[in-house]
Amino acid sequence: MKAIIGLGNPGNKYNNTRHNIGFMILDAFANKLNLSFTPETGKYYSVGSSIDTSHFFLYKPTTFMNLSGNAVSYIIETNSIKLDDLLIITDDINLPTGKIRLRESGGDGGHNGLSSIIFSLKTHNFIRLRFGVGNDFRNGQMPNYVLDKFYEKEKEIIRLAIGFSVELVEKFITGNKKEMMNYYSIEFKNIQNKINIEEN
Repeated sequence: MKAIIGLGNPGNKYNNTRHNIGFMILDAFANKLNLSFTPETGKYYSVGSSIDTSHFFLYKPTTFMNLSGNAVSYIIETNSIKLDDLLIITDDINLPTGKIRLRESGGDGGHNGLSSIIFSLKTHNFIRLRFGVGNDFRNGQMPNYVLDKFYEKEKEIIRLAIGFSVELVEKFITGNKKEMMNYYSIEFKNIQNKINIEEN
């Protein structure tokens, strides 16, 4: 069974903010399949289903971003999830808005959610989809920036990049990380060209 965990903060005031892009991607994927999230254990919202014979669960932690590791470790332990079957989706201020990067391992890149997960799992060897949200903020304004909504001019870029992310999630579910990586390598330039057109 595959587990896809999108990072974010619970509560209406955080809806559609940069830090919640993980939630936004999972919501888009769930909407595509007509699935609805339900609360579980006080640590996350989840929904499970299958595509063909491939079973999966989507998770949105409710522990708040900085304690994401608490929810992720609980999900893995209680469901006996293998790290190869785990995909973490998170925002990244080190990438331009809408740029997507897949990595099979790595550090936290200054991201508190990833830092919490690495600490809780005691490993950095898990697959993550990093979604660029840009860094258009002044010194000391990063917290306000990531907790703010996307600019109007960014919305079409975000829509395109979320659509591509949903495709990557589906490839991960129906295949494996290798198939997802291959699809990413093939289609990445196409989606980035579309995003660049929107930016110009």
